[in-house]
Amino acid sequence: MENRTNKEKEPETKEEDAALIEFYSSFKDLFEFFCLNTTIHGTIRLVCSSRNKMKTAFWALLFLASFAMLYWQFALIFNQYWEYPVVMSLAVHSEPKMFPAITVCSLNPYRVDAVAKNMAQLDNLARESVYNIYGFTIPEKELEDNESIHVENWSNQTGAKVDGSSFHLDRNIALLRMDGKVGFRLCNETGGDCYNMVFSSGVHAVQEWYRFHYMNIMSQVPSIFDIPDNEKGISHLVYACQYDGEACRASDSEHFHHPIYGSCYTYNKNGTDEFWRASKPGIPYGLSLILKVEQKDHIPLLSTVAGVKVMIHNHNQSPFLEHEGFDIQPGVESTIGIKQDEVNRLGGNYGYCMEEGKDVSVPLIYKSKYTMQACLHSCFQHQMIEKCHCGYFYYPLPSGAEYCNYNKHPAWGHCFYQLYKQLAHHKHICFDKCPKLCKESRYTLSAGYAKWPSTKSKVK
Repeated sequence: MENRTNKEKEPETKEEDAALIEFYSSFKDLFEFFCLNTTIHGTIRLVCSSRNKMKTAFWALLFLASFAMLYWQFALIFNQYWEYPVVMSLAVHSEPKMFPAITVCSLNPYRVDAVAKNMAQLDNLARESVYNIYGFTIPEKELEDNESIHVENWSNQTGAKVDGSSFHLDRNIALLRMDGKVGFRLCNETGGDCYNMVFSSGVHAVQEWYRFHYMNIMSQVPSIFDIPDNEKGISHLVYACQYDGEACRASDSEHFHHPIYGSCYTYNKNGTDEFWRASKPGIPYGLSLILKVEQKDHIPLLSTVAGVKVMIHNHNQSPFLEHEGFDIQPGVESTIGIKQDEVNRLGGNYGYCMEEGKDVSVPLIYKSKYTMQACLHSCFQHQMIEKCHCGYFYYPLPSGAEYCNYNKHPAWGHCFYQLYKQLAHHKHICFDKCPKLCKESRYTLSAGYAKWPSTKSKVK
C-alpha cells in the first residue's frame, strides 16, 4: 500500500520540478514567482505586496522603524567607542606605608587686638540689625584680654603696621528684607548696578553679612597666614597625643593660622620621619588624640558650631578644610578608619590630566605640591586681583597685592560675589586652567562614634 502511494505521488513531484526550472518570458513574471514562493521576510514584502495597500503601508512602517532602530544602535555603539571607555581594575595591597598628614583646627578664629574696636562696632551693628529685622536681641559678650592675640608682638617682627583708626565700618551695607527673605545689597562704584545676596535662611543671611564685614576688618592685619603661635601652643587644642602607642613629639606638628578655623596643627606634614611609618593596621597602632574645645573667645556670628575640624590629606599638600574636612563634636569618641586609594588616569584621548602640575599656567600661591584645589584657589585669587583690583581675604596674597577693603575698594564686594558665583557653579574660566593630576592619592574614610566619657568614667 505504501509503495503504491509513493508511485502515485512521483509524477506530481516531477511536474513541480519542471515548474521550478521553467524559463519565464519576462522579468515581471519571474519577480512575481519569486514574491509568491520566497521565504525572505522584511523589505521584500514591501515590494511584493504592492497590490494590497494595507500590506504595503504596514511593511513600509515596519521597514522605517527597523531602519531607525538600526541607525540608533549604530549611533550608540560609535558614541561609546569615541568616549574611550575603560574597565577599572582594582588591586588591594596590605603593606607598610607612611601615615598620612593629619590637620586639626579649633574652629575658633582669632580676635586680634589691633582691630578689636572695629569688631566691637560690627557686633553692635549686628545686634541692631537682627533686632530691627527679627525683634531678637543678641546677648552681649565681653572678651577677656588674655584670650586675644596681641598683634603688636608679631607685627613689629615683620615690619608691618596696623592702624585700626583708619578703617570705618560701612553701615550702608546693612541687612534688609527682600521679597520676604533676608539679605544685603552690594553695588558697583557708580551705584548703577547692584547685586543682591538673598538667603532663604535668616541664619545664613546674618552669617554671610557678618563674614563680609569681618573680611573687610581683618584686611588691615597683614600676613595673617604667618601669625606665630607665641601665646597659644598646641596644648590649648590637643590635650594628649599618641601614635602607635608612643607619645607624640613636639616636632611632629606644625602650626598655622587658618582665617576661617583659627589655630591649626598638621601632624606628619612632610611624611619623611620613620616614626610615622604605619606597619600594622588597626586602631591601637594609629594616631590617638584627646582634643579640647575652648569657646571663651568664640565669634558666634562667624561660626555657629563648636568642635574641631579635621582633614586627612597627602604630605606637602595644603589642607582645604572648608571643602574636604570633617567636624568632630565635643563629648564624643570618634574612630576614623583610613583607606588610601591610588588613582592613575590614562590621559590622552581618555581625558586631560597633568603630570605633577608642571605645565599648569596658573602661578600657585600656596607653598605645597600641585592639587586641583590649590590651582583653583590660586587662579581665583589672580582673577580677583585682575578684575577687582584686590585679593580675597581667605586666600593667600601674591607678591605686591593687597586684601580687599571697602574703604579702599568700594565696589569689591559687587565684583567678588559675581566671580564667586561663577566658581560655585563650575562656570569659571579657572576650571579650564586647572586639570586633575594623572596620578594622585586620596583617602576614603569610615567613622564610628560613641559617647565619651561614659557616665561612670566622669571625674567629679
